Amino acid sequence: MHPLLLHLLLLSLLFPSSLSKSTIEPCGAPPSTPTDPCPSLLSYTLYTDLKVAELAALFQTDPSALLAANSFDPSLPNAPNRILPAGLPVRVPTTCSCSDGIRKSVSTRYVTRPSDTLSSIAETVYGGLTSADQIKDANAISGALDVGQTLVIPLHCTCFNSTDNSLPAIYLSYVVKDGETLQSITAQYATTLTDIMNVNSMGSPLASPGDIISIPLPACSSMFPRFASDYGLVVANGTYAITAGRCVQCSCGPGNLNLFCTPASLGASCSNMQCTGGTLMLGNYTAQATSAGCSVTSCNYGGFVNGTIITALSTSIQPQCPGQHLFPPLLSIPTSAMHQSYLPPSPAPLPQAGGTLNMPGSSIPGSIAGGPSGGPTGSAHALANQFNHVFYLTLLWPGVLFL
Repeated sequence: MHPLLLHLLLLSLLFPSSLSKSTIEPCGAPPSTPTDPCPSLLSYTLYTDLKVAELAALFQTDPSALLAANSFDPSLPNAPNRILPAGLPVRVPTTCSCSDGIRKSVSTRYVTRPSDTLSSIAETVYGGLTSADQIKDANAISGALDVGQTLVIPLHCTCFNSTDNSLPAIYLSYVVKDGETLQSITAQYATTLTDIMNVNSMGSPLASPGDIISIPLPACSSMFPRFASDYGLVVANGTYAITAGRCVQCSCGPGNLNLFCTPASLGASCSNMQCTGGTLMLGNYTAQATSAGCSVTSCNYGGFVNGTIITALSTSIQPQCPGQHLFPPLLSIPTSAMHQSYLPPSPAPLPQAGGTLNMPGSSIPGSIAGGPSGGPTGSAHALANQFNHVFYLTLLWPGVLFL
């Protein structure tokens, strides 16, 4: 046999074509990305039935953040203890850090059980979002696992400056499954093959089972100061996030990419949310038609600093006065693994019909007519208690599928 052919054969045996690969984002030194931690999402399929709180604990995230990332209704009774079924695809929020020169999430810890192996932990428990070798290296493991051993679980994530084609985005780490193609994945997330290939630096539209690719989701970005604890907050379109000690909820879309923040009802103790220099509460606005357009004064959220909710009163002239703000529709917590949701590549106005709209709860009802540059603040439930004339709408969003 020709020596070159023999060499290629040996390489194919040592490094089979089925070997999974991941999109890696360098960090820490020019011209790579900054070292600041950034928000990211993990696409995960439950390997067994888990309560919402148990799934959150598996990834060391807050149950309310997990509900928010999937647009699940947090107002359902005992929501953290609702059981999510095996096989359900969900999105897990994580903080993507710079470690060893690349982006990854290193905040997750796992305590080993009698039947665990490095492979079962990586492939089954964490759904292929890491590998046995990565867990081994992160924990300097040289022998067998001990029962009760606490392991650092490095999970794949990317940020790419939280932008995609100069627009705000949050990146979802997605593990390619058997039978999937890059074309089917782009169709599922309503994006383009060219964008996915560019983001992942792919020379051809080929992906193998186990590969981890980064999928940019359109999002709303914040402009909070660097010293705010929620600096860099990014919210995927059609979902919401809980911040400020669980006192503030910020939603994105569905009709635009403007972050819209209102009071939440999850915090045990929340600071004052009234804007200085006026009577408006966070999320409220007043509008007055003028010869130059509509003068809108709004009370906006400016970040969480040293335990204080920062609010800012602003006035702007808009071409027309804002109508009722449309919140992302909330979903019931699924009881079947057949549920799946995804977000559209760009926001679009929603059709409306009569019915009931669920929105994240708020403990502070709006004191004026609505919210900044878009509509009413707070929860529909809280507003209904104060204003009997409030009408609710069922929003039918084509970006949410029930399969």
